Amino acid sequence: MLEQITPVIITYNEAANIARTLDQLHWANDIVVIDSYSDDETLAILSTHPQVRVLQRTFDNFASQCNYALEHGAIQTEWVLNLDADYVLTQELIDELAALEGSPDIIGYRAHFTYCINGRRLRSGIYPPVTVLFRKHHARYRVDGHAHKVVVNGLVRDLEGRILHDDRKPLRRWLRSQVNYAKLEAQKLRTTADLSRNDRLRKWLVAAPPAVLVYCLFVRGGILDGWPGFYYAAQRFLAEAILAFNLFAGPKRVVGNPESAEPGPRTLAT
Repeated sequence: MLEQITPVIITYNEAANIARTLDQLHWANDIVVIDSYSDDETLAILSTHPQVRVLQRTFDNFASQCNYALEHGAIQTEWVLNLDADYVLTQELIDELAALEGSPDIIGYRAHFTYCINGRRLRSGIYPPVTVLFRKHHARYRVDGHAHKVVVNGLVRDLEGRILHDDRKPLRRWLRSQVNYAKLEAQKLRTTADLSRNDRLRKWLVAAPPAVLVYCLFVRGGILDGWPGFYYAAQRFLAEAILAFNLFAGPKRVVGNPESAEPGPRTLAT
């Protein structure tokens, strides 16, 4: 089924990641990238892959970027594989996609993730499953806190092969992003009436940060991952602590590009 799939990737200054992601998409005849005017080496790397088509759009939120790809990306295949720039397909998943028969009653497929620290695979990752493969005309993205979520109108199945979440951008970029992400997550937790169980737990300001640290290290087995496991648990603790501070501080208006503190893209181009 690979010939029926078009990968779509959202990028902004992803030079640290994008080459590894593209290397695992060698099978794709067409790859659509929605770029928010990257000013690092991202565009140069993309230009080395002839099957990549780059559309540039001013960033407002991740859901709008994805919907723009679906509506204006001139995607010719029935199926779309939507990926972040730090999602690396495993060979097991590629083989599974190739063997899919595309049953007419199935509208999408959900992938599970293995979190990585500098290429080291962790057993303790808590990154949730995501519907990444779906029929183009049966899906639409919506904003979900700092992130985005696809709404698929139909049956979704789980894939057995995994995707590696392997973000190798500098720590300062991660910290800057978490500060901005936490503002949006806090806004979501304050304004959403029907929160999931996990989101309700995140509102326990004092308990949530140490609870996620203990969960990653001991429940998920991060202590057995060695230093990368401790590093990951510390990241999750810090992210929840920043969120707790935002919830404690009260509502503030969020403006600008939530992905980073750099100035947003300047103009719209297609």
